Amino acid sequence: VVFTTADLCFYSGLDRLKKQYPDRFFNIGIAEQNMIGVAAGLASEGFVPFASTYATFAAMRCADQVRVNMGYMQLGIKLVGLTAGLSVGILGATHISIEDIAVIRSVPNITILSPADCTETVKAVLAASKTNEPTYIRLTGGMPNPIVYQEDYDYEIGKAIQLKEGKDIIIYATGSMVYNSLKAAQILEQYDVSATVVDIHTIKPIDKVFILDNINYKYIFSVEEHSIIGGLGSTIAEVLSSYNTNFHILGINDSYNHAADYDFLIKENQLDSNGIAKSILNICRRNK
Repeated sequence: VVFTTADLCFYSGLDRLKKQYPDRFFNIGIAEQNMIGVAAGLASEGFVPFASTYATFAAMRCADQVRVNMGYMQLGIKLVGLTAGLSVGILGATHISIEDIAVIRSVPNITILSPADCTETVKAVLAASKTNEPTYIRLTGGMPNPIVYQEDYDYEIGKAIQLKEGKDIIIYATGSMVYNSLKAAQILEQYDVSATVVDIHTIKPIDKVFILDNINYKYIFSVEEHSIIGGLGSTIAEVLSSYNTNFHILGINDSYNHAADYDFLIKENQLDSNGIAKSILNICRRNK
């Protein structure tokens, strides 16, 4: 296993690794496209390369390199998209990454992992390192990252994890929105709405079997720190397209957010626990 970064050693959390394994670490500098090229060369020589940069640069600045080296050539690069979603919102739209799932999901042959917390990030990294598949690991949320998994558990790429059982609605959440959705489910209980909450840590390939086994809920929701176009919600909608379901996508509307603090932007997009619960209640009441 080797590691490359585009001048984000400290922000990738790789500074300790650099000191302990200097021969496994390569700082390519502010040259994200070249970073993918270097990772491709390492992969072709039998290494397992992890390449890390901001998610918006990983998905869009490197789109051609991702398409050719990861999608077409199927080299086993593990691309880590840092600060996905709104977490570096203070830097504005150039760094806010709300399109990365949509862009990378459209490229064939790439697995997309979206861990819910730090424990699941470890699980995702270890699982990705053991495959030959090109993989995009999408990291959302701020620091300290809220804990979803208090104990060890079984993690398998492509297999959804049900975290809470309810009888009225089902919420599919990914990344940072798993914790917020669990909290929203607690709020919904105060309004006699019982929610099942599911962690979709793998967006591609998505767990179609689980989704189709749970189409009988009165309402089905998806929640993501991503545009409502092309992300988790769109993926689930494709699975449900042949079925008569009451499905709703919660996420970031089709527009760019202004520069602001992460917590402010989460609330502004109604992706905090109260906002999620309010959106779900409004939809349920409107569709009675």
